Amino acid sequence: MSMTTLRVVGLISGTSIDGIDVAVADLRVVDGVVELVPVRHGEVPYPDEVRAALRAALPPNPCDAATACAVDTGVGQAFGAAAAGFAEGADLVASLGQTLYHWVDDGRCLGTLQVGEPTWIAEATGLPVVSNLRSRDVATGGHGAPLAGVLDRLLLADEPGAAAVNLGGIANVTVDGTAFDTGPANALLDAAALARTGAPLDAGGELAAAGTIRRDLLDVLLADPYYAAPAPKSTGREQFHRAYLDAALAQVPEVATEDLLATLVALTAMTVAEALIPHNPARVLVSGGGVRNPTLMAALAAALAPAEVTPFTALPAEAKEAYLAALLGYLTWRSVPLDARTGGLARVHGSVTPGADPGRWPEPGGVTATALRVVPARGRVARNRTPAGSEALHPR
Repeated sequence: MSMTTLRVVGLISGTSIDGIDVAVADLRVVDGVVELVPVRHGEVPYPDEVRAALRAALPPNPCDAATACAVDTGVGQAFGAAAAGFAEGADLVASLGQTLYHWVDDGRCLGTLQVGEPTWIAEATGLPVVSNLRSRDVATGGHGAPLAGVLDRLLLADEPGAAAVNLGGIANVTVDGTAFDTGPANALLDAAALARTGAPLDAGGELAAAGTIRRDLLDVLLADPYYAAPAPKSTGREQFHRAYLDAALAQVPEVATEDLLATLVALTAMTVAEALIPHNPARVLVSGGGVRNPTLMAALAAALAPAEVTPFTALPAEAKEAYLAALLGYLTWRSVPLDARTGGLARVHGSVTPGADPGRWPEPGGVTATALRVVPARGRVARNRTPAGSEALHPR
């Protein structure tokens, strides 16, 4: 039994680069069960110049060493400022950073690079910082992504017939103890909406709902070998971006905006379903930005029938991935070996940057984590089912 409670600030910036998601959680382990109490959360926007520099540095745009250094510094300073606003009473900060490049070649992840220099966070908060949470998994043969499977697997430990889906920029699934990316979700949908309408997304899936699936374009998209590759696997903006979509559109006659979005909804629903159906899940819990798109949710439910498809609501809607960062940081600090189930080995993940007190250092091992229980601050325990009045999860 371990009763040490730590207050951890979790930080992440997703593929949409909307801003920095921040979540504060109290965590402890009791008889192998991690208890997580959500304390508060929020989103802190990037300074305009940092967001612009970051967008310009992301694939498929070129990025030289000087640009990477400047972006790493700017993002680190922005993360530090964001964490400082939530750091009162905290013991630790955990940062998943912003992925600048995820290097996959011939089905193997060879490296992954997250920016957001942790020393800026440590200086801004005075707290130790756990960062670089993906690379150890890659070094042991894994993909380093998706890490959401760690939270999902622990939370669903008592429901082996359930699967979890996250519809962020990239769609990923956790099923039968394995986590992997299935392909694009909002990445291509948002790219299409921006290119055709100037809006950053198809709000409410309204345009897609008015369209008709273009089978010729869908066939071109489904021919991508990524979908047939075996799991575990990972992908990102390095592959699924505006130029990728333009290349596919160039192979078919002109596609109306509504039909384009309808086709991309079908692509996501079909590729997620094809990844899950062999596992025959009874219930599929969905989180991520795609939960806001009723057209996508309806398509996913139809593709996965008769499985029950429902929003994943065990944690506050907009903060799941930031709470994931807090969980990963806590497990690192407690020296818990972590198997992300993306093809790597169980190791203690992350790098630690000391805070103002150099004597504060990770605790020695001996703790194990076999399940996760979310305990609302009011004291009532919520496991997998939705507590009354809670919101749907839609982190981007």
